[in-house]
Amino acid sequence: MKEIGIYYTQEELVKLTQSLIQIPSHKAVPTREKEVAEFIYEFCNRHGIEAEMVPVEEERSNVLAYLRGDGTGKTLMLNGHLDTVPPYNMTIDPFGAEIKDGCIWGRGTADMKGAVACMLIALIAIKRSGVKLKGDVIFTGVIGEEERSEGTEHLIKSKLYADGAIVGEPTHYDYAIGHRGLEWLEIIIKGRAAHGGMPHLGVNAIEKAATLIERIRKELYPKLTKRHNEYMGPSVMNFGVVSGGSQPSTVADVCHIKIDRRYTPGETVESVIREYQDIINSLKLEDSEFDAEIIRIPDNMLTLDHLYLITSSEDPIVSAVKESIQKVIGKEPEITTKSGWTDAALLSNYAKIPTVVFGPGKISAAHTEDEKVEISELEAFVKMYECIIEKFCGYYK
Repeated sequence: MKEIGIYYTQEELVKLTQSLIQIPSHKAVPTREKEVAEFIYEFCNRHGIEAEMVPVEEERSNVLAYLRGDGTGKTLMLNGHLDTVPPYNMTIDPFGAEIKDGCIWGRGTADMKGAVACMLIALIAIKRSGVKLKGDVIFTGVIGEEERSEGTEHLIKSKLYADGAIVGEPTHYDYAIGHRGLEWLEIIIKGRAAHGGMPHLGVNAIEKAATLIERIRKELYPKLTKRHNEYMGPSVMNFGVVSGGSQPSTVADVCHIKIDRRYTPGETVESVIREYQDIINSLKLEDSEFDAEIIRIPDNMLTLDHLYLITSSEDPIVSAVKESIQKVIGKEPEITTKSGWTDAALLSNYAKIPTVVFGPGKISAAHTEDEKVEISELEAFVKMYECIIEKFCGYYK
């Protein structure tokens, strides 16, 4: 009787994770994810895993890999993004993939090349085991999640379907079945330029922006704290960028405020925008010189809104994840509300695929100056991904 079990080595897992980290794939790289996608495609071919490159945008491609069942079980999607944020001011070699203190260090270790490595090794381990699956497993390595989610949006529009999905964003040993929706907004406050020696002849857009910020803090913040979801936490917002003016001796004729807004069930994109617009409208009535408009920042999305994620706690994919964690680590996992926005929301809302966020690493390590993931955690996640495949897709003993 064949069983899904250990059919790989720690060395293979570590080497694959290091190789993925050592290939830069952030927005400042001219070819973006091209090289890492090609590496994964060739890696799958070397190990007898069916794979294909799917062009999405210019040289950028998703890479898909398959373990085929006999069609009698459910299909599982393992989704991982191939891009990372840039290294910014990292205090370690971002692409060195150094091993130290039981961890692999570098950009993308937690978010989320570590998860991609675990998913691929899980496929290889099952392939080597000779176990015959009932349902299919589809690995989807996608582009662009850190910006407009071009890769997962392409999956959805190509009608690729599964009965359940795992998105490998870092959750440590917990899992998420919900997270807030995400909207990036820019408010453009318009003033009138004048010489700094005669400021009364102008309209200072920075001063008007300060009034708007204070009004938002006073009127909107209290409302947000009352909007809370047990799987997501509260609605929140952040003033991320404020920029305006041209030089000290000129009255600022324009000021830009960029806002990150995270929203929960009961709110919509339209209602989020309307709340800011209502405050703008009230200030216009109070001050004839107040002039502002609000726009959606295009970098936040391609064509699909970044809605919130909510998956039923009773769905089979949730049960498979929960039971697999219990089996491997020996304790009851918790549902986390610490997840940021993920491609899981696109799969859930637009492809109607019940989706769970579950991957190695801590969200507190993602995007940091010394990002890392524990090797022992990577090993545990290979086992848990294998177990999820076993429970969700089914196999012949």
